[in-house]
Amino acid sequence: MVFKRRMRLLAGALIVACIVLVGPSAPTDGPFARSMSLEATADVVPNRVMTWNICNPCEESSADRAAEIASYAPQVVGLQEACVRDVERIQDYLESRHGLVYQVEYGSVLRSWGRCGGLPWSPGAFGQAILSLAPMTEHVNVEYPDGGSEDRGYMAVTTTVGDRSVRIFNTHLAQRRQETIRADQIGVLAAAVAQYDRAIVLGDFNAVPDAPELAEMWALATDVDPQCRPAPSGDCELTTDWQSKFDYVFLRGIIPLDHRVRPTRYSDHHPLYGDLDMYTAQPGR
Repeated sequence: MVFKRRMRLLAGALIVACIVLVGPSAPTDGPFARSMSLEATADVVPNRVMTWNICNPCEESSADRAAEIASYAPQVVGLQEACVRDVERIQDYLESRHGLVYQVEYGSVLRSWGRCGGLPWSPGAFGQAILSLAPMTEHVNVEYPDGGSEDRGYMAVTTTVGDRSVRIFNTHLAQRRQETIRADQIGVLAAAVAQYDRAIVLGDFNAVPDAPELAEMWALATDVDPQCRPAPSGDCELTTDWQSKFDYVFLRGIIPLDHRVRPTRYSDHHPLYGDLDMYTAQPGR
């Protein structure tokens, strides 16, 4: 009996030592692990949308990009310059580290080994992506007839923001000094947006607010920042490292409540997010 008692004491001591060295155990999957992960994450903002050109190739960590997105916890995120492999990793980190389970749809416009890696005969896909915490339907992917110096396009989905169904577009227009090409691209995009009384257009337009080629978008929608207008007197927050506003959350038939541009180390564009009133129709648009 003394021997058995000593063996039990020894086993207990070993268990205590393991806990001290390794730390308390926790399940790595299953409902309990999922609830712990969610508790460690900021609450999702159901009426928040965000746009971010994540810059490829920039050799930034997908884990860092995921943490940046999770810090704002938007309902919907539109990404530009997005390689499919990077978005897949970002999506995985958002779920495993932050408890945010996003659906994803892609708007890839080209396959680029130089930008996105992969094998020379199987390069990665490059373009746009939309992440949504709610399911997405009616996904379309459109390449512009002329992309400029590289292929460009827009994608669109129908999903839920707040508890309202809305059409969401995500685009990346031609590079700077390609104004006439951007004007043609905006003509294609605006024709699609005009079919909806309520729409959100996310993206990198590569144009400042008073650029002539943006006129068709301003005729249809307003920026999430009510002070940002195409007039020279408009007070628009800058969204790039080179002190320009190129990134927009255009709203058609929807009223903005709040917005924020947050500088980041992980891209040459800064995330722009907006909180939206999905219940009050915006007069005039």
